[in-house]
Amino acid sequence: MSAPTTPHRPSGLTWSVLRLHRTALYAWGAALLTAAAVLTWMHVIGPDARAAVGNCGSPGAVAADCARLQAATVDEIHTHGLDLAAIGVTYLLYPVAAWAAAALIGRELESGTAQLAWTQSVTPARWLASKIAVPAVLLAAGTTLAVLLGVWARRDEDGSLVGGWFNTNVFISTGPVAVAYALAGLALGALAGLALRRALPAAGAAVAAAFVLHSVLDQFRMSLWPAVTVTGQAARHLPSGALALAHGAEPSADGRSGLWATYQPESHFWPLQLVESGLLLAVAGLATAAAFALLRRRTP
Repeated sequence: MSAPTTPHRPSGLTWSVLRLHRTALYAWGAALLTAAAVLTWMHVIGPDARAAVGNCGSPGAVAADCARLQAATVDEIHTHGLDLAAIGVTYLLYPVAAWAAAALIGRELESGTAQLAWTQSVTPARWLASKIAVPAVLLAAGTTLAVLLGVWARRDEDGSLVGGWFNTNVFISTGPVAVAYALAGLALGALAGLALRRALPAAGAAVAAAFVLHSVLDQFRMSLWPAVTVTGQAARHLPSGALALAHGAEPSADGRSGLWATYQPESHFWPLQLVESGLLLAVAGLATAAAFALLRRRTP
């Protein structure tokens, strides 16, 4: 009489992915803890730094000392704190794409580990689903946490400390588009790994694809939502926080030069965020679908 078989547990593949890629998991956790510590520190010291800079305008302030204080404070707060955290979130898709292509997919196909798993009652489709779903959940949760902490640390919206909302690093690191970039990088990496089936070439292709995606969206970001055009006196004084896209003068009906300007107001931050996030999620969905289609073609 044969021994009863142990039913397959749904958590088995999840645990396998976490155990196999525990080094990446530890690195991701360490990065989040570091970001949380840095951003919390920026949140705590921010008011003191702004107060110190603001006191430079008092009647008794020494101009030379004030200039040094402003330079040192802005450099410390912005460049070495908030800006570094923003850079880490903004360009997260590059290491994610490379890791997904090389370690998550490419190396297992190259070494035969994936083929071995397919003989252990794990279908290729389930294998790929677990390889994408588990990292996707962790990336979405971790990136969301980093974004929320970044917004919390930038609560004052002081441009001299955090930069304008339209700056690439600020825009990506303070909204849902950061999560969409990470998921797009994961999907592109998985597709590259399945297409090339070798770790290093797949990593290179994934990073190249991520670079093209990031560059195209960065170039056309402000065209994703209709801009505002004003004429006359309004063209001379744009609203606070607005990004001027174009301006000029043209003859009016009475022969005088009429001023005009086209700009994106700060109120368009969320429409631009949602449109770009939608495009990135569409890319991630298409890349994922292509990965499954490719896997079906290459497996019996």
